[in-house]
Amino acid sequence: MLRVLAVDDEEPALEELLYLLGGDPRVGTVLPALRAGDALDRLTGAAEGGPDGPEGIDVVFLDINMPGLDGLELARLLHRFAAPPLIVFVTAHEDFAVRAFDLKAVDYLLKPLREERFAEAVRRVAELTRAGQGPRPAAAHATGHTQGTGAVGTGPGSVSGGGFGDQVPVELGGVTRFVPITDITYVEAQGDYARLHTRRGSHLVRVPLSALEEQWRSRGFVRIHRSHLVALGRIEELRLDGGNLTVRVGGRVLAVSRRNARELRDLLARQAKGAAGRAR
Repeated sequence: MLRVLAVDDEEPALEELLYLLGGDPRVGTVLPALRAGDALDRLTGAAEGGPDGPEGIDVVFLDINMPGLDGLELARLLHRFAAPPLIVFVTAHEDFAVRAFDLKAVDYLLKPLREERFAEAVRRVAELTRAGQGPRPAAAHATGHTQGTGAVGTGPGSVSGGGFGDQVPVELGGVTRFVPITDITYVEAQGDYARLHTRRGSHLVRVPLSALEEQWRSRGFVRIHRSHLVALGRIEELRLDGGNLTVRVGGRVLAVSRRNARELRDLLARQAKGAAGRAR
């Protein structure tokens, strides 16, 4: 049975959360908190007793906009725990989804809550808990944190590879799904948004291409045009025709601007040289 801490500074919202949690057969203990500071005190005490202690918490259902310490700040602090609980964000604001999943959130629920969507979030938490992934040691996260002793550390958390972590949250028909960055072949700019292209389809995310360029450079993505960012390892063909350079990626032919052509050639040459060296 799941041990849950529900955190929301608005009493009606907290009561609804407690009602939904209390009606789910997978949930055992449910503890409320109206302030993130109170939740942190409770979680620190639980950490001192260890994940299997009598006060242990498996998952925190957490609001974001709260006075004082907000939900994102609390989640960042929890990543400093030796065995941080799983986190499900529950908020009326969709704008924080990217930062929420940077913090390895299991799910991101939008208010007003829908029962079937809420039940899906609990199912995910239950599966991860059964699989032994929550609470789990911080060393198991690809976040670059050092493993602590259950106490809270200081300073901002860091996320491997920049903004999204290893997966990108996308909303499809009211359900948040996760697209591995390794599945993305190229990214297309669409104003202040970016469209992620995979072999199975595309997904629009609310983040500019320039931000992804900076975050994913270390993951092998390169800017080839003001409108496109491509995964180097997914480039199928490089072609020069009449002075115009193009690449084929994900079945699409994309133009390479003169400004980006030299960097692309250098990166591909370096990649080929590295592959040849490994083959020896």
